[in-house]
Amino acid sequence: MMRNYSIISLLCILVCLQSSSLTLSILDPLDFLALQSIRKTLEDLPGSDFFTSWDFTSDPCGFSGVYCDEDSKKVIALNLGDPRAGAPGLTGRIHPSIGKLSSLAEFSIVPGRIYGILPPSISKLKNLKFLAVSKNFISGAIPDSLSEIPNLRTLDLSYNQLNGSIPSSLGTLPFLSSLILCHNHLTGSLPTFGSQTLTRLDLKHNHLTGLITPSTLPTSLQFLSLSQNNLTGPVDRVLLRLNRLNYLDLSMNRFVGAIPASVFTFPLTNLQLQRNQFTGQIRPLDQVSIPTVDLSHNNFGGQISSMFSSVQNLFLNNNKFIGEVPNVFVDKLMAEGIQILYLQHNFLTRMEIDPTAEIPVSTSLCLQYNCMVPPVQTPCPFNAGTEKARPTTQCMEWRG
Repeated sequence: MMRNYSIISLLCILVCLQSSSLTLSILDPLDFLALQSIRKTLEDLPGSDFFTSWDFTSDPCGFSGVYCDEDSKKVIALNLGDPRAGAPGLTGRIHPSIGKLSSLAEFSIVPGRIYGILPPSISKLKNLKFLAVSKNFISGAIPDSLSEIPNLRTLDLSYNQLNGSIPSSLGTLPFLSSLILCHNHLTGSLPTFGSQTLTRLDLKHNHLTGLITPSTLPTSLQFLSLSQNNLTGPVDRVLLRLNRLNYLDLSMNRFVGAIPASVFTFPLTNLQLQRNQFTGQIRPLDQVSIPTVDLSHNNFGGQISSMFSSVQNLFLNNNKFIGEVPNVFVDKLMAEGIQILYLQHNFLTRMEIDPTAEIPVSTSLCLQYNCMVPPVQTPCPFNAGTEKARPTTQCMEWRG
C-alpha cells in the first residue's frame, strides 16, 4: 500500500511540474520529496522570509539555498537560511530525509534555533564534502556514523549543545581538513587524528580531559585551539612536531612542564598559553616575530629574554620572572614598537626608565606588584590590583 502511495505521489509531482510554465528542467522526484519533508520540519524565525520562495508548484532548483546539477537534475548544495549577518535564521528540526539527497556535496544552516539531534541519516550522503550547522541548539551525541562519509572535508558543529565524546572514528576520515566543534559540552579525551590533511582543529570551550600524546595530533595542523578545557599533562613533545602552526591556543587548561624554545620560531601570528601550570625558563633561539604572545598566569621563571622585545603584544604577567627588565624593552616602548607590555605580578627588581619619560599613548605598560616600585606610573588592568609593589618579605623569600 505504501509503495503504491509513493508511486502516486511521484506521478502527481511530475504532472504538477509539467503543467507549469517552467523553462528549467524538472528536479529528480526523490530529491523533490526529500525537500518537501525537510521544509515541513523547519520554519522561519520572526523577521526571516527565507522560505518565501519555497513554492513546490515550481521547480525547487529555483528555491533560495537550493543548488542543482543541470545534468543529473539532483540537489548538490543546500544552504538553509539567510546568510546575511544578523538575519534571524530558522527554527525546527533537521528531517532525516536529508539523507535522501544522494548527490549533496554541501549542507549548511545559518545561525538560528535549530534543535534536536543531528540525523544519523546524514552519513548516507557519500558525496558530502562540507557540513556546517553552527550556532544553533543541536543536542545529543555526534553520530559515529559521520565517519562513513568518505569525502568529508569540513565539519563545523560549533556553538551547539552537543555532548558525549568525540567519536574516535572521525580521526580516520581520509580527507578531513577542518574540524570545528568548539563551544559545546563534549567530554572525554581527544581521539587520535591520523589524517595528514587536517589543518584546522578547533575544540575550545568544551569539557575535554586527559593527556595529549605526540601521536594524537597530525603534523599537518596549521590552526589549533584547545582553550577552556580540562586537559592535563606536558605538551613539549607534542609541540615539537607541530612546526606548521600559524595559530596556537592552549589557554585555560591544566597543562604542565616546559615549552620548547623552537615554538617561538614557528610561523605563528598568535600564541596563547595563559592560565596553565607551565614551568621553567623561556629562552627563544632568536628574535620572536609572533605579533601576540600570552604566557600569563603560569609558573614560568628566570629572567625575561630580550628576544621577546620584538613582540607587539606581550603578556608575561602573573609568573615568577626575576631580575632586571632588559633595556631593549624600554627602547621599543618609547619607539612605539611595543603596544602592550604586561609584567605585573612577578618578582622583577628593576626597569631602567626615566621617571619623567612620557610613555606613548598607544602603548600599555603595567609593572605593578613586583620587587620594585614602578619607575613610572601607568594605568594597569583592573585585575592587577592596587598595590604598587610586593611586600619585602615575599621578595626576600624568593631571593633566598
